[in-house]
Order: sequence, then C-alpha cells, then structure tokens
Amino acid sequence: MIGHVEWTEFALVDRVPAPGMIAHATEYWSGPAGGGSVVAVQLAKLAGGCELFTALGDDELGHASERQLAELGLNVHTEWFGRTRRAITFVDDRGERTITTIGEKLRPRTVRQLEGYDAVFFVAGEPDVLRAARAARFLAATPRELPTLLEGGVKLDLLVGSGTDPGERYDGGLDAAVVVRTKGAAGGVANERRYEAAPPERPVVDAYGAGDSFAAALCFALARGDALDDALALAARAGAAVVTGAGPYAAQLTR
Repeated sequence: MIGHVEWTEFALVDRVPAPGMIAHATEYWSGPAGGGSVVAVQLAKLAGGCELFTALGDDELGHASERQLAELGLNVHTEWFGRTRRAITFVDDRGERTITTIGEKLRPRTVRQLEGYDAVFFVAGEPDVLRAARAARFLAATPRELPTLLEGGVKLDLLVGSGTDPGERYDGGLDAAVVVRTKGAAGGVANERRYEAAPPERPVVDAYGAGDSFAAALCFALARGDALDDALALAARAGAAVVTGAGPYAAQLTR
C-alpha cells in the first residue's frame, strides 16, 4: 500500500451544523485514518499482512500515527517531512460522514523496489513512486490522484473510485484493465456493467472508510485470481461491514 495518512478526529453529532449553527457531539475519538491507512489495514486483515509506504510529519501526531498503525498490524515505512495532515469528521445520526482536511497531503516521494510483491495499491505518491509500484504483479489505484496517474503513464490492473465524488471523477485516459465506479448503497459499475451492493448485517453506525475498504477487498480478490463477479461480491461485503462500526477499523471484514 502506497498512500497518505491523516490524523483524524471523529465526532458523533445529531446533525452536521449549518452555517451559524452549533452541533453537539455525544461521542468523540481520534486516530490515524485517510485512504492510505484504511486500505492498508483492510488488506492486512484479508491477506494476513500489509506494508504501508507513507509520509508523515516529524511531529507528535506523525509518530502517534506510526505507532497506532503498527498496532493495527501494518509494517510501516515512513518518510518524515512537513507537518502531519489532520482531518475533522462529523458523523451524523444516519451514519453519514462529512470530512474537513487540514494541511497539505503528504505524498510518498521514494519507495524501495517492489519486484516480487503480489499486489500494490497506489492511493497517493509522486509519479516515480507510481512507476516503481508497477514492478508488482498486480497494481491497483484510485482516481483520487488522477494527474499523478496520467503523468506516471503505467498500466493499471484496477482503477476503483467513487462514482459520485467529484474529486474522483474519471472520464478515461488511463490504461486500466478493470474500472470500477462505486455508488455506495446503490451498488456501482464495473467495466460498464452494474453490480449490486451488499446490505449491512447490523445497523449503520459510521460510513467512514466504506469505499476504501471496498477498494482494498476488490484489489485483494482480483490479485489472488478471483473472477470479477466474485471479487465484487467480496468487496461489497467489505464495504457493508465497515459501516456497522465506529471509525474505519472496528468492523472491517476479516478472513
């Protein structure tokens, strides 16, 4: 896994405040999150282990993030520069999350050679890091960093991202074998063919991390040789599992 981490503060509120209003939180928690860490932890829970290549500020939140990610079972390789990015997330009474990020996204600038890796998921990094990732047998990415993917110019085995988030809009231009656009509870489209979402087995608590966990499970399943329909079914289960717990890790799917 190559990507960013941000120290995220979560607040469970009755509603997201409108301009000029005050929201009251009934629960509060914090820890390392963001696309890089969520995908990495979900991969580790399915594959039995995962290495995370990331960048963090050489500050209190950066070192706390590295420690907690290691406690979650990751082998973390950190570049230390800048200031650790932060985020504030409101989770409303329907489990929907609203995120505000604070500070620059820290993108990994170097990575060791990745020959022999079964799969690499690229969420954020510099173009040379993306090119190094192509040495893996299977390479997945998200359109969240589309300019980097276009500049890197490598073939992708999987491109997966939100079909509703403008920040992950994709209209072509990449050499990608499988392209998946997710639409949450409405399912999504894989290579222009619809697939269905899986219903959560328990009440929805927090939607944070559902899309990234879906993407991680899809990468895992395709990389081990599953057919696309089977891989989508596993990914849908992973996305549905996450929303039943508070935060991105408590209810992720495990083998």
